[in-house]
Amino acid sequence: MNQALEISLAPERLDEGEPEERAAFGQFTIRSGPMLLTEGSDTFANALRPGPLVSGYHAAEWFAWNWWRIVCEPYSPRSPDWCRAHTMTAVGEGYLRPDITFRTDGVRAAVIARPSSRPDARPFRFISSNIWFGSTEQMKEAIRTYFIHIVDRLVEYGIEGSNLQRIVADIVHERLDPELAERRRLEALLGRDPDEANDDAIASLVADARELGVAGVDELAADAAGGIPVRASTLRTIAEAEGIKGRRSDAARLSAADLTAARQHEVAWRQGRHLAQSLRRKEGLGAAPIGTVRLAAMLGTSTPDRDKSCGTAPLSFVMNEQEGTTQLVLRSKWDTGRRFELARLLADQLLFGADAPILPATRAYTFRQKVQRAFAAEFLSPFEAVEGMLDGDFSSEAIEEVADHFSVSPVAVETLLRNHGLIERDPLADAA
Repeated sequence: MNQALEISLAPERLDEGEPEERAAFGQFTIRSGPMLLTEGSDTFANALRPGPLVSGYHAAEWFAWNWWRIVCEPYSPRSPDWCRAHTMTAVGEGYLRPDITFRTDGVRAAVIARPSSRPDARPFRFISSNIWFGSTEQMKEAIRTYFIHIVDRLVEYGIEGSNLQRIVADIVHERLDPELAERRRLEALLGRDPDEANDDAIASLVADARELGVAGVDELAADAAGGIPVRASTLRTIAEAEGIKGRRSDAARLSAADLTAARQHEVAWRQGRHLAQSLRRKEGLGAAPIGTVRLAAMLGTSTPDRDKSCGTAPLSFVMNEQEGTTQLVLRSKWDTGRRFELARLLADQLLFGADAPILPATRAYTFRQKVQRAFAAEFLSPFEAVEGMLDGDFSSEAIEEVADHFSVSPVAVETLLRNHGLIERDPLADAA
C-alpha cells in the first residue's frame, strides 16, 4: 500500500514583498512518508533541506488555476502546452521551483521529481529523482488540501479578495454544479484552461455524449490533444462507408468473475495482461499465435478488408448499433497494426461492450487506452512464449524473429519485455 501524498508549507518569516507572499512564505515540501520529492542542497546554509524557502502562495495559485487539467488531463506529448499546466517549473514568480510533474491517466497518478539540470544551481539545488505512485483521488486530495491551507493562512493574516481565494471559490462552485463540472472536465481533456475552449466545441461534445456516451466522448476528447475532437456524425459516416458488419452476440465473452479479477489490478498493464491471459485460457489458445480470421471472429466480425477500410479514419473503433449489430473501422494500413487494433478493440469489447455505444482505440494515454494496449500485446504474443523463444537473447534480430512468429510489431514484443523488467524499463510504466 502506497503512502499518501503530502504537499505542505512550514511557515517562515518574510519582512518584504506583497502581503500574500509574506503570509504564505516558508519551506515548501512534497513528500510521501519518508520519501521527499523536493529535497535539495541549500547553498547558503551548506546543508540538505527537505524543500526550498519560497512563497507558497504562487504554488497554490498555480495548483488552483490548473486544477481541472492536473486532475483530468492525461499525459499528452502532442499537446503544445501540457507541461505548462502540469510541471511546477511554470510557477515562476521570482523563486526557484522544483521540476516536479503531476500526471494522471484518470485512475492512477504519478508525481515525478527531477533534479536540477545544473550541478551549480543556486541558491537551492534540487537533488530528488523520486516518483510517487498512487490514485488520482489521492493526488487530488493532496493538492486540494494544500491550496485550502494557503487560503487559511491568508485569512489568518486578514487578507481577503486575493486571486487565489477567487479561483478556489470558483472551483468549489464548479464542483457543485454538474453542468459546469462537465464543461471543466471536457475543457481539461481537450488541453484547455477554464473558459478557453470554444463554446461550440464543448456543446458538440455534450451533444455527442447523448449518442456515444460520456465515457466514449471523454476518450475522443483526450485524443484531440489540444485540437478538435472528431464528431459522432463523422464517425457514423466513416462507419457507413468503411465499416465491417458484425454482431455483438458473436463476440467472445468472459465471465463476471474473470472480469472482476482483472479489474482488481490498479495498474493498467497488469489489468490488460490479466484479461488477455483469462481469454486465452477460456478459448484454449495456449501459447500459439492467433490468426487474423479467428481474432476478427472473437470481435464478432469478419476479417477486415484493407481495400474497404483503408486507413482514412482518425482512429479505430467499433460502433454498436441497434438490434445487436456492430460496425468495425480500423485506422492502420499495415497488417500488424490492424491486428493490434483488432486486439485492442477486443479488450474494450470485453470490458465495456455490453453498454458502450462506441469502443474507441485512440492515441491517448488514458487508463482505458493503456489497458487496451497491454491486452493486445499479451494476447497476440504471450509473454511466457516470447520469453522462451528469446531465451535471454534480446537483440533486435531476435526480437524481430519473435515478432514475425506472432505477427506483431517488434515494439509490441519490446513492450512486453519492458513490462516484465527484462529490458530497461520506463519507471513510469506503472503510472499515469
